[in-house]
Amino acid sequence: MTGTRRTRLILPVRNRPASSTVRGIRPRARSLALSAGALAACASLAVGCGVVPGTTGGSGDDPVTVMTWAPEKTAATNEPGMPAMAKAYARWVNSQGGINGRRLVVLTCNEKNDTVAAAKCAQRAADEDVVAVVGSYSQHGRSYLSPLEAAGIPYIGGYGVTDDEFTSPLSFPVNGGQPALLAGLGEQLAKPCGPVVLVRPDSVVGDTMPVLLDAGLRTGPHATSTDELAAEDATQYEEQTRSALRRATADPARKGCVVPSLGDRTDTFMDSFRRAREDYPAVRTAGVLGSIDQSLIDASGSTYEGTYVTGWYPEENDKRWNTMNKVIRKHAFGDNRIDPADPGVQTTWIAYTVLKAVVEKLGGGEVSARTVRRALDQGMKVTTGGLTPPLSWPFDDLVAPGGFARLTNANVTFQVVRQGRLVAARKGFVSVLKTLENASD
Repeated sequence: MTGTRRTRLILPVRNRPASSTVRGIRPRARSLALSAGALAACASLAVGCGVVPGTTGGSGDDPVTVMTWAPEKTAATNEPGMPAMAKAYARWVNSQGGINGRRLVVLTCNEKNDTVAAAKCAQRAADEDVVAVVGSYSQHGRSYLSPLEAAGIPYIGGYGVTDDEFTSPLSFPVNGGQPALLAGLGEQLAKPCGPVVLVRPDSVVGDTMPVLLDAGLRTGPHATSTDELAAEDATQYEEQTRSALRRATADPARKGCVVPSLGDRTDTFMDSFRRAREDYPAVRTAGVLGSIDQSLIDASGSTYEGTYVTGWYPEENDKRWNTMNKVIRKHAFGDNRIDPADPGVQTTWIAYTVLKAVVEKLGGGEVSARTVRRALDQGMKVTTGGLTPPLSWPFDDLVAPGGFARLTNANVTFQVVRQGRLVAARKGFVSVLKTLENASD
């Protein structure tokens, strides 16, 4: 999880490459051509026709085709559990007769943490005429949103790792993304921590992290964090570890905090940290879900004991996850890519909950990218069994802090590692809306 360095969160308008515009025209042109052909066939055969090609569900029982993508088997952050969760969700709803009698078809794509691969996944979604891209992860918002926007395909429940997901009119985020997590973590650390050192990727997405974390720290009030850059795909972090420990222990009167936010490489950093920490005064550690989760804690002994963690959703043993856990046990067929504690898996579950609610609302009518997008734009509210507040994306409900025009859920949860388990450090959700609003000041 890792934007250009900036002192404001409101990002400059980015120029779209001309090639993506040309690519984006093809699905529309093809749809128009196929529509014309279908209408001609209807006229010549003098029979009733359902929906024209380019849409699904026109007859009330046609399949609903969607796509989920995420990076797999790369040297940086991987989220294989997201497409695996999507497949398990489809098996579950199809075992119950589908959604309003419509079979759910899930296409998956390996985004590879690569701009070209992300664009190819989006173009494939357009070529396959999917009604939505659901519950997906990518750091390359500019690459995939351009083809989706050209084809009119909504992006429901992205992981929230890029600012583009909170600005595109076709994006329907289900959480506050990285902005909310880091702002919330800053709030959580403002009182207990002395000097705070953020160890983060030297990348475009990583460049937004200090601004967001510092916005939360200022609520303490607390001094700004120290920024420690690291390669996202390094195999060891000895130099960064010692630098972080030296800076975090600079104030002998207050115990400092080291915040590794390196996605899948967080554990690699912590290997170096375990070896070096004995040479320095004691410090606390902290992070966000996605860099630190229960499976990582289970594999690391007592390394993370006492670590402060900020997440989007309730802790993994909360009963509100019971339905998801039952679906995983019965329909994932032992797929070990699916970790119920992984926020990517959880986000995919919530995103498909939104999709299911939309298709049910459309009833026996047309289910297409256009009708799904229209239902969401026109103010339908989706409940997620308490995993999030009720979600809705009409203009009047969007909170738009710090330039994130599509943000509708600014809530986070505060957790801590106690006796090897992630547990709630504070009951309920914490809104970081005001913190995000002040982050660009």
